[in-house]
Amino acid sequence: MSQHLLLPFVILAISPIPGALQDSALSPTQEEPEDLDCGRPEPSTRIMGGSEAQPGSWPWQVSLHQRGGHICGGSLIAPSWVLSAAHCFVTNGTLEPATEWSVLLGVHSQDGPLDSAHARAVAAILVPDNYSSVELGADLALLRLASPARLGPAVRPICLPRASHRFAHGTACWATGWGDIQEADPLPLPWALQEVELRLLGEAACQCLYSRPGPFNLTFQLLPGMLCAGYPEGRRDTCQGDSGGPLVCEEGGQWFQAGITSFGFGCGRRNRPGVFTAVAPYEAWIREQVMGSEPGPAFPTQSWEPQPGPWEPTDENCTIALPECGKAPRPGTWPWEARVMVPGSRPCHGALVSESWVLAPASCFLDPINSDLLPRDLDNWRVLLPSRPRAELVARFVPHENASWDDTSDLALLQLQTPVNLSTASRPVCLPHPEHYFLPRSRCRLARWGRGEPEPGPSTLLEAELLGGWWCHCLYGRQGESVPPPGDPPHALCPAYQEEEEAGRCWNYSHWSLLCQEEGTWFLAGISDFSSGCLRPRAFYPLQTHGPWISHVTRGAYLEDQLTWDWGPEGEETETQACPPHTEHGGEGLGLRGLWGS
Repeated sequence: MSQHLLLPFVILAISPIPGALQDSALSPTQEEPEDLDCGRPEPSTRIMGGSEAQPGSWPWQVSLHQRGGHICGGSLIAPSWVLSAAHCFVTNGTLEPATEWSVLLGVHSQDGPLDSAHARAVAAILVPDNYSSVELGADLALLRLASPARLGPAVRPICLPRASHRFAHGTACWATGWGDIQEADPLPLPWALQEVELRLLGEAACQCLYSRPGPFNLTFQLLPGMLCAGYPEGRRDTCQGDSGGPLVCEEGGQWFQAGITSFGFGCGRRNRPGVFTAVAPYEAWIREQVMGSEPGPAFPTQSWEPQPGPWEPTDENCTIALPECGKAPRPGTWPWEARVMVPGSRPCHGALVSESWVLAPASCFLDPINSDLLPRDLDNWRVLLPSRPRAELVARFVPHENASWDDTSDLALLQLQTPVNLSTASRPVCLPHPEHYFLPRSRCRLARWGRGEPEPGPSTLLEAELLGGWWCHCLYGRQGESVPPPGDPPHALCPAYQEEEEAGRCWNYSHWSLLCQEEGTWFLAGISDFSSGCLRPRAFYPLQTHGPWISHVTRGAYLEDQLTWDWGPEGEETETQACPPHTEHGGEGLGLRGLWGS
């Protein structure tokens, strides 16, 4: 299960690159410099953080292709040599043939035009003898080109650091590549080179973050030769498809390659910075492999003494970033509660999921007779948020593609014209990643959703305890059907309400969402209760499977890792289970009586 989120940044091949020129040699008039000048791009303006790079601003960036598609990134370190990551080329312990690979240089958009780009075949791929897997280090590779690259404004080598080179903790450096812009969210056309500014984290700070349980309760031990860059709060990172690409830092007007994109636990997750292969410790290995090449890589002497940065907490003074979502002053007072007002309709209740986006049921807005018709007159729509003096205007309406026919996908996103300044009065709710596992006995609450009814009496009726996935799945699933194990999205979430059970009452309200709490943080766990009649416990459609869609549309919703990790003997069995036959009494045949004392 550890490999579920331990991701080397590799993406499947995209469509072939048209029009690249396969140059066989240097032109007769071109002369290679005797002293290789490195790390000096053409002057350009850069866009900060996770944006499209300006053409020519990173002239050492290359794209590594296999079978016509981009697989990994790399950096030109000499006319005949490219530096990348070993895991791009090693499969099940076997090094892939160099003849399957080519290197595209001087490219900005992988969808053309490619006027300044040219390709080179790969003559050899070299990896350290001690490389076995990304988490054990030594994740670097050298590619010898079949013929030297054509140097020019769009193709220049990067400087490499000597073994004694020290990059100050907290230094602002840049990572580049054509990888996913978010988890499971590929770079859209025209596949232009992306850049993101990342801060170097010291070993103690990084190890502190990775010593806190994260996805699947995993921690990670950093090894010598590894380098971390990112932010404790996450949200900016490299991602799949960026593997092998460079992390570069500017010093004294020259750019040095500090790291090689290696792996991470997801992309941009809180307290999970990206892990890079540090280049400096491998100076001797690189020199040994390229010995005799003219010219070889440049290792300029560091011209200044780095000062200690502010980003290096000690183990005793380690600051863990806390979630920026899901905090409520008291249960029932939800700072993310949103009411969408559409002329001629009853208010629709939804939830604020980022500074600019509200999530609500699509059925509030789609024409029930002709669901293909999108609503109009957005200019007249308003969104009311807690403690906001004025209503918010709506700029965009995005229904889920399956909303018109699939109740589990009855969702729409509404973009606000002006982002909300988040505060204790207006704060987004946390959303779960697909692998989130809401533990049995989690404390949950009902919240209004869609065109819901008022609260059914005292607010205590809204309190619930989550049942185990086995009970819920088997009550509403099919006889003999396998139960999804923890880490797989469940088919349903079942909260049981003590007051309802004790009073023998039955709620026939259907317009509710389910909020569940972990370590004081509230997650929007389920939507649209689909229970029928008085069958108990009630069941909700889980939100986990929609996290990627919400993230893709909003580019900023607060998806959070699991915060409570008690999966021990008291928790639910994680082995594959199947549902028993139903009895004539329905739920009673599953032994649902007496659950509160179990």
